[in-house]
Amino acid sequence: MSFARIVALTSLAMIAFAGNSLLCRVAMKDTSIDAASFTTIRLISGAVMLWLIVRLSRGTQIGRGNWLSAFALFAYAAAYSFSYGSLSAATGALLLFGAVQATMISHGIWAGERLVRLQLVGLVLALGGLVGLLLPGLSAPPLSASLLMLGAGVAWGVYSLRGRGAGNPTRVTAGNFLRAVPIAAALSILMHDGASLDSAGFWYAVSSGALTSGIGYAIWYTVLPALKATNAATVQLSVPVIAALGGIVFLGESLTLRLVLASVAILGGIALVILEKQNATGAQQVAPADTASRRD
Repeated sequence: MSFARIVALTSLAMIAFAGNSLLCRVAMKDTSIDAASFTTIRLISGAVMLWLIVRLSRGTQIGRGNWLSAFALFAYAAAYSFSYGSLSAATGALLLFGAVQATMISHGIWAGERLVRLQLVGLVLALGGLVGLLLPGLSAPPLSASLLMLGAGVAWGVYSLRGRGAGNPTRVTAGNFLRAVPIAAALSILMHDGASLDSAGFWYAVSSGALTSGIGYAIWYTVLPALKATNAATVQLSVPVIAALGGIVFLGESLTLRLVLASVAILGGIALVILEKQNATGAQQVAPADTASRRD
């Protein structure tokens, strides 16, 4: 894969992921669709699109998804939709990304991974930014919606961890989307008293499921093997930034000083953790060779 194609596909994937925030936010803010219906339509549309992509692709047929991962996917999608009734696109994307990365880092620590000093500094910086964002104040986001989005991030982090080595990622994701549909439908049935739907909200949900989720994930999984682990992780730092810019341009949202400072702390802290992890890994790989040469 050429460098130009890698850059183009990576950029498209990041724009798609940020687009999810914009589509969900505008649907919850400017249309009458309820969060449960949005979630169900999004998952159905994503399942159909991913199924079509899998049918047309020639990749490995290993991997079908499973019910535990499907439930984690549903938990992410549902909490995501409900939280965007009160959060701006930028705040939601930042909280989601922070929670996803915190979940992944926490799992690494639990599995025995040791953080070096700069990683600890980064982790404290990111957590400090998160706390600063949620502290009470005139510009603080609603706490209940913020906690929902943090829960969505944890669910997506769990989903990502469960998907490691599960087979063809697009095929696995398609299977999990299909399994998540009846769970979402059950939520819609339980909340039928508050159900509401209009054409604009419907098409926003379809676009979120088929385009920014289904096609977005397929593009990302296509380019992912060509990216180093560090590059793949750090490039995702752009998603909250793209979402913030999109919110300003398309939704008329404004950036507060609190959000800017929190973004710098959270994204900068996570970047430190990721980059130092790669540096530590590289040093460990070089050390044995140096030792061997000295023995010779």
